[in-house]
Parts: sequence; C-alpha cells; structure tokens
Amino acid sequence: MSKQLPLTQKVPHCSQLVFGCMGLGGDWNEPNYSLNDVAVANRAIDTALEVGISMFDHADIYTRGKAEQVFGDVLKQRPHLRKDMTIQTKCGIRFEDDKGPGRYDFSKEWILHSVETSLKRLNIEQIDILLLHRPDPLMEPDEVASAFDQLVKQGKVNKFGVSNMTSAQMQLLQQALPNPLVCNQLEISLGHLDCIDQGIIANVGGEATYNAMAGTLEYCQLNDVQVQSWGSLSQGLFSGRILDGQAPHIITTASLVSSLAAEYQTSPEAIVLAFLTRLPQGIQPVIGTVDPDRIRACQRVIEVELTREHWYQLFVAARGRFVP
Repeated sequence: MSKQLPLTQKVPHCSQLVFGCMGLGGDWNEPNYSLNDVAVANRAIDTALEVGISMFDHADIYTRGKAEQVFGDVLKQRPHLRKDMTIQTKCGIRFEDDKGPGRYDFSKEWILHSVETSLKRLNIEQIDILLLHRPDPLMEPDEVASAFDQLVKQGKVNKFGVSNMTSAQMQLLQQALPNPLVCNQLEISLGHLDCIDQGIIANVGGEATYNAMAGTLEYCQLNDVQVQSWGSLSQGLFSGRILDGQAPHIITTASLVSSLAAEYQTSPEAIVLAFLTRLPQGIQPVIGTVDPDRIRACQRVIEVELTREHWYQLFVAARGRFVP
C-alpha cells in the first residue's frame, strides 16, 4: 500500500522505513560505549532487517561518533550484513572546540575529513548516501561540488543528499552539481506540521503566512527528490507516552490515533507513520527507537493507507484548530 519511493530507482535496498541510528552508542555524555551498547545495536539491527527495514541513517555527531562506532563493531563481527543494507550518514555539524563555537561547516576540507572518519568508524568502504546535515550560511556551492566530485572519484560515496534544507537552498547547491541530490531529510510528524501547514495557510488572515519551508515538499516532488522525515514518531507522544500535562489537542490526537489503530487493526505507531506515508511525496519515515517491539510495530505501516477523511481528522486534531 505504500507509495513508490524515488530512491528505489537510485539506491539498492531502499526500504519504506529508515532505521535512525541516533539511539545507538549509549549516553551522549559518556566518552565510551559498553558491550551492552553493542548488544543493543545487534538486536535493533537484526529486528530491522528481519521486518524488511534495510536502510540505516547515521550522522557523524550521533552520540559523539559512538553510534557509528557501535554500528561498525556490528559489521566487523558480521560483515555479511553489509550487502543487505543501505547506509547513509550526515556531516556538516561541528561541536564547540578550541577553534570556535558549535557551528556548521560545508568546507571541502571538513566534508572530506568527515567522510574519512565516518568510513573508519562504520567499518565500510563506501557510504551509500552522504547528507549535508544542516544548512551552512557560509556554503560555497562550487566548493561543495568539488568535495563531492573527489569523493565519487575515490569511490568513497555513491550518492548525495541534504537535510533540513529549503527548496531555495537546494536549488542553489544543485546548480553546482553534475548529479541530482537524491534526498532531503526534514522534520515532519503529527507533532511538527510546518512543512505541510505551509501549503494551506498562504493568503489566509489570522494565520502566519510565511515560513522558509514553504514549497519544499513540492520542490522535492517535482525534482524526484526523496523526502525523509525525521522525528516521525514525535518521541512516542501519540503512541503510548504518558500525556500528563500535555495540551488538550495532543491528548485528543493521541486518543484519535488509538481509535484508528483499533479500526485498522494495527499499531498506534503504524497510524502515526501512515499519516506521513499518505502524503503524495512518498515520504520515507525515519524511526529512532531501538526497542525491537516498537520497530516491529512501526513496520506495520506498510499495511495501512489512511482514507482522506481519516488523514484530515489527524491533521486537524494535531493542528489544534480547523483548517482555514
């Protein structure tokens, strides 16, 4: 029932869902990871592959590099798993250090350095997709293009994408690149509706009428760019998290998700994700849970296609107000 994904024609082992690896590697504040963290990663990866999730999303900053390291340990122990995976990672965010504050860096030097360290940590020879993590106001498109060209010629990266970029930022970068950007990873969920909302509130009194993300979904659809959604589950806000103190519209939406899960005979997680996959862009949700039971619950989204009426019920409930 899921819509065709643009990435299926460009990247092998592209699944409807992406397993987000930010939860791997233990505590962000601990310098090292444990054997238990490796065991957690093994269980999560096994469960994902068992239910048909073959795409894995990293970033060089996740748990300060430990997420990639733990994943790399799994692949070192079980190298046969690599052939059934698509692995993407992100670069461009730098932590505060003795050279400056926390910042973004799309310089050629930093992109090349980031790829080398990610390949080493992940214990792989090629990154299937490299994403630029957050827009760098100092980005020089030709410099990025030079870095990408070198990485392709060296066989270190296959495809490129972006994350959290507007349509204008994508166009600026794309004009310098010989090959198309294949994906844009954006925060979209029942708890974060900005990208969707922007399509309906223009020229409406009483509503905020402009956001930089306006038109980004449409741009991606027109240019065959895969939209991936991060934060897809809203940290369980609508699928089982305790809601004490939450706003009334959050509680109403969670109740609606529960009733729809019963009607469709599926999991609440599947309904939350089906809200995204019902969009005509063929959204590819990224899920961040490492709990095997929740991974299985998420994969049930492939069984569900919401009716137009049910989609709008969720949209209106999550907005906390009627559409204009």
